[in-house]
Amino acid sequence: MILRQLGRSGLQVSALGLGCMGLSHGYGPATDRRQAISLIRAAVERGVTFFDTAEVYGPYLNEEVVGEALEPVRDRVVLATKFGFTFGDDGKQQILNSRPEHIKKAVEGSLKRLRTDVIDLLYQHRVDPDVPIEDVAGAVKDLIQAGKVKHFGLSEAGVQTIRRAHAVQPVTALQSEYSIWWREPEKDVLPTLEELGIGFVPFSPLGKGFLTGTVGPDATFGSDDFRSVVPRFASEALQANQALVELLRSIAKEMGATPAQVALAWLLAQRPWIVPIPGTTKLPRLEENMGAARLELSPADLKKMADALAQVAVKGERYPAALQARVGR
Repeated sequence: MILRQLGRSGLQVSALGLGCMGLSHGYGPATDRRQAISLIRAAVERGVTFFDTAEVYGPYLNEEVVGEALEPVRDRVVLATKFGFTFGDDGKQQILNSRPEHIKKAVEGSLKRLRTDVIDLLYQHRVDPDVPIEDVAGAVKDLIQAGKVKHFGLSEAGVQTIRRAHAVQPVTALQSEYSIWWREPEKDVLPTLEELGIGFVPFSPLGKGFLTGTVGPDATFGSDDFRSVVPRFASEALQANQALVELLRSIAKEMGATPAQVALAWLLAQRPWIVPIPGTTKLPRLEENMGAARLELSPADLKKMADALAQVAVKGERYPAALQARVGR
């Protein structure tokens, strides 16, 4: 696997990481623990060095699975996790909380669950409007100085928040959604990251599965699948957005690749400091995704794709209103 550096931080990771959330959270029942551990270790064997989790995934379950899976190879991998929530009485309601004392408590829990003495990359999961970002960055700076964290990251933060945080504690990476069907970061976020020397870690690089071509126009989702409340996966939007999948299929056929590989290769071609983290629960999909790192798109390929993409109008918001209010702060 080719390595990439996240911005000017010096942190090197595999060009494609593994987003582990879906093994435990968000897309239906959790994967059998042994199967999940097997998949994560298979990723290591195939050259993946960058693994992404969060305390909220489960909650807590995903960190435990990732920690058990990677404990035998801890010195070969980069572990990223996130803080930023407390949970309601049901154990599932997510309540924003980035108070410094809570950050430090959350990190102690993550270290234990991940079976490690240091977190390589610690993200604030969502910006907390009740806590100045300078206080958040200061708390993470303390953890770095204490040797419990190596690098600081933000997730779904707006440009001004990124700048303010970076002034207190250099930000190594921003993790936000970015893909062929969600290109908003191109406007302001990517230029800011380039200016400041911050890496970019796109989550949902395959559009929550849509860009693989396996989600048909009549697809339905259970109540335990996050996509059931996402406007972009409503019936009308699914029908309209098939045009994007058909475009990917035609391009992939010409290249002898799959739609997922083209979508990931497109992301990798945007900047040398972009590291997508596709998730999967299946070994064949993992291997397919990893193949994207070897698919090189020429300037002519990218121009052709840009012209074609400009003709496709994507329908539907990427989040329901309540969650949309938490991003871009």
